[in-house]
Amino acid sequence: MSTAHPLDLRRVQLIRKAVLLVALLAIVAGAAVSRSLGGETGMHETLETLGVAAIVFCIVGRGWCSLYIGGRKKAEIVDRGPYSITRNPLYVFSFIGAFGMGAQTGSLTIAGLFVLIAVLVFAATVKREEAWLAGTFGPTYAAYVARTPRFWPDFSKWRDAEVIEVRPRFFLTTLRDGLVMLLAFPLFESLEFLQRVGWLRVLVSLP
Repeated sequence: MSTAHPLDLRRVQLIRKAVLLVALLAIVAGAAVSRSLGGETGMHETLETLGVAAIVFCIVGRGWCSLYIGGRKKAEIVDRGPYSITRNPLYVFSFIGAFGMGAQTGSLTIAGLFVLIAVLVFAATVKREEAWLAGTFGPTYAAYVARTPRFWPDFSKWRDAEVIEVRPRFFLTTLRDGLVMLLAFPLFESLEFLQRVGWLRVLVSLP
């Protein structure tokens, strides 16, 4: 097995999380001094509800993915279940969750910024991960890349295994990380309340 591209995947993941945290904190700071056009309209409330649904969908989807990949990423190429239709289903579900978090502001602009930040950070992370996987698994990974899209799912390529070995620790860790997204709801509701009572000054209205 080749080690032509040594890479500490854990370090890459930690850097990714740190960059995401800084970027999201910056967007939250912006959200504190902005609001959606028209205030709390029916559209505003609908977008918030859609966002909650997106976050729940993300949490369930990421948990499903972890059943297949948990503890195996460095040991083998997982190409069954969600990993048969996209090479990065965890990240795809994270994009949906990012939209859901941003949607809690009631602004499509901020929801779009959340998704953009997630796409940029995960795309950079994927390039590093792919370099390591190519160097470690060689032709096996090259064949997987040739038949499976990087992000956008190709459902015609679905393949599954009759039995998978589940590692609860990884599933619970993924579930915990996903549940953190739900904090977006009370966070942005609190910011809206502080704006209403005048403790936060609104500087700009966004669509």
